[in-house]
Amino acid sequence: MFNADLHCHSKVSDGTLSPSEVAQVAADAGVDLWALTDHDEIGGQREARAAAEALGMRYVSGVEISITWANRTVHIVGLNIDPENAALVAGLAATRGGRADRAKLMSEQLAVAGIPDAYEGALRFVGNPDLISRTHFARYLVEIGKCASVSDVFSRYLAEGRPGYVPHRWATLQDSVKWIVGAGGIAVVAHPGRYKFTPLEFGALFDQFRELGGEGIEVVTGSHTPDQYREYAEVARQYGFLASRGSDFHGPTESRALLGKLPPLPDDLVPVWSRWQ
Repeated sequence: MFNADLHCHSKVSDGTLSPSEVAQVAADAGVDLWALTDHDEIGGQREARAAAEALGMRYVSGVEISITWANRTVHIVGLNIDPENAALVAGLAATRGGRADRAKLMSEQLAVAGIPDAYEGALRFVGNPDLISRTHFARYLVEIGKCASVSDVFSRYLAEGRPGYVPHRWATLQDSVKWIVGAGGIAVVAHPGRYKFTPLEFGALFDQFRELGGEGIEVVTGSHTPDQYREYAEVARQYGFLASRGSDFHGPTESRALLGKLPPLPDDLVPVWSRWQ
């Protein structure tokens, strides 16, 4: 099996390892084609590519862009992008803007809920101050014993309707696809199984994504169950999407799937990496 892992994170966004360390994990897992896809950030791309090439892996530059669609957050992965593209760089910088203010509001709400100084605590886990996120708060709450795991923190404190949740207005679907395509890349809907949309809403999302120039969908991902592998394989067939595969690896102890250890894509799907072989 050709082992491609095209969705993972380093501490440049909300992962726990450096780009070079993630590259080593990928190489040790037998990954043939790798992409680092940090959230709204391409600052780790040079290090990731150099490490991948030194370890004998093929590499494509990547990013995961946060967007707001139907008043909810959706993620769009860009693969084989030019990380020096000016419009992409500017767009991502704008998307990152406001994270610090959001984090301070989260901290204020957590203080009301009996957890003081959460902002300062979260900062200890941040590799890139521009990208402080809910995950960093979650790691702090685990450290101080408020919850047993990061996922437990999200369900009790940081999900919508919980004490520390603060919404953020991200980029639009149109923006994300335009930036990715303009940078020479392929836009991919990340882990669709995580979104709580109705069938009608999913249809509208996929239709609009395709009309804007989006071409791919993650089918086999660490965020999907085996049943969802089959569900989104059928979506790929229905819409003619290229199929992608990625672990969504954040670190050895925080990921649902190990990097490079997912099952293969169904044989009849066209993999996104067919464009680069």
